[in-house]
Amino acid sequence: MLFNSISFLIFFTIVTSLYFVLPHKFRWSLLLVSSCYFYMSFVPVYILILGFTIIIDYLAGLMIEGAKGKKRLFFLICSLVANIGILAIFKYYNFIVYNLSFLFKYTGSNNPFSYLSILLPIGLSFHTFQAMSYTLEVYRGKQKAEKHFGIYALYVMFYPQLVAGPIERPQNLLHQFYEKHSFDYVRITDGLKLMAWGLFKKVVIADRLSILVDNVYNNPYHHHGLSFIIATVCFSFQIFCDFSGYSDMAIGIAKVMGFRLMKNFNSPYHAKSVSEFWTRWHISLSTWFKDYLYIPLGGSRVSVPRLYLNLFIVFLISGLWHGASWTFMAWGALHGFYLIFSLATKKYKNKISRNIGLQNHPKFNRLLQMFVTFLLVSFAWIFFRAKSISVAFYIIKSMVTYTSADIYGLLQHQQSHLDLGLIGKEIWIALFSVIFLEAIHIIQMKHSITAWIRTKPVYMRWAVYYTFLFLILLFNVSDSKQFIYFQF
Repeated sequence: MLFNSISFLIFFTIVTSLYFVLPHKFRWSLLLVSSCYFYMSFVPVYILILGFTIIIDYLAGLMIEGAKGKKRLFFLICSLVANIGILAIFKYYNFIVYNLSFLFKYTGSNNPFSYLSILLPIGLSFHTFQAMSYTLEVYRGKQKAEKHFGIYALYVMFYPQLVAGPIERPQNLLHQFYEKHSFDYVRITDGLKLMAWGLFKKVVIADRLSILVDNVYNNPYHHHGLSFIIATVCFSFQIFCDFSGYSDMAIGIAKVMGFRLMKNFNSPYHAKSVSEFWTRWHISLSTWFKDYLYIPLGGSRVSVPRLYLNLFIVFLISGLWHGASWTFMAWGALHGFYLIFSLATKKYKNKISRNIGLQNHPKFNRLLQMFVTFLLVSFAWIFFRAKSISVAFYIIKSMVTYTSADIYGLLQHQQSHLDLGLIGKEIWIALFSVIFLEAIHIIQMKHSITAWIRTKPVYMRWAVYYTFLFLILLFNVSDSKQFIYFQF
């Protein structure tokens, strides 16, 4: 059941209506049953896997809190092994077998391991990391073990953010299930606005750009040069609008019912460095890796070589978290290299900036830094989107080799060879949608559009609402496409 489907609209309306009608003491039951139904609408049998991890982590939390000394660590390790073990089986087993086959072939022997014919449970990495954060926080003494099994199960399964986050910490979410949330018109309408904005980003921008991106990246040897540059830039906006669109809808859905989820995106393409980009992109995951991997490794309180190694390890594992493929690992490693290179050359960059006078032109300098950061991030997306490492390098080689020829062809009005998949008005709709998106981001930096609309008369507010909904209905891509991050 996708957020961008009619079936979800019906589901959301029924569940939310019942939520406010039922007495407070029954609401957690409604949300838990609804979350189970929501998850089972994808692949019903996988609710058993989710149930297994919930039972393990619930018991582990109680055991950790009640134990002392090394026993606490033992129970934590049991919980982590269970969670990581499920990830390893469903997400990484076939990848490991695939790579072992090359090793055995090289040594002249047969691979004794066979592939498993299993589907990856939807959103597995998200709810696994959320469950792990619970036992880790209980172990650290920052979170009391949850005694109510149903409430803990709801913490892991809360349907708005079950499939693709934000990855919530127990300190932020668990206590909210005990709070009574009254019907609040302002809060509800603010949540609905955020849902509408997320839906716009998904069905108008992301799904439209996906037509162009899929056309080029799924048939790489039929394209070259300028086609790849255009498709890569489009993918940068597609994946942002797709993922942040989901996050906006999840946060909006929760807000309607009175729950506060963390902000997951903050205009990431306005970042002036790759380091800043990661404070703005998928914030719940980047902070998860910072708190549970980077800092335990020593963080920045170590020697310079160790600092570089820590950064590289974190981003390599981040790439692997996204998928069992060398392309994702290359994407993560490339971001790790960006950060290491930036730190290693910081004093030289500052010196060059002073020598050429960039510091005297702060606005231009900021725009230049944003542009360079966007180029670096977009270049890394090539590995994220390409089907294989060899295809990624073919795309990069084609960009370098054939772009000038493609531009010459365009100047000679020979546009047919680009074959981008979007033609005529669809290209213009995509372009103006992205411009509109960035204009909203710029305005939001100084003023809250939601707060501004709230100050206007009723007739003006509803005119804006109906106009925006009309634009979604008019320009949406009709097929209900799955969100990109569902595969993780």
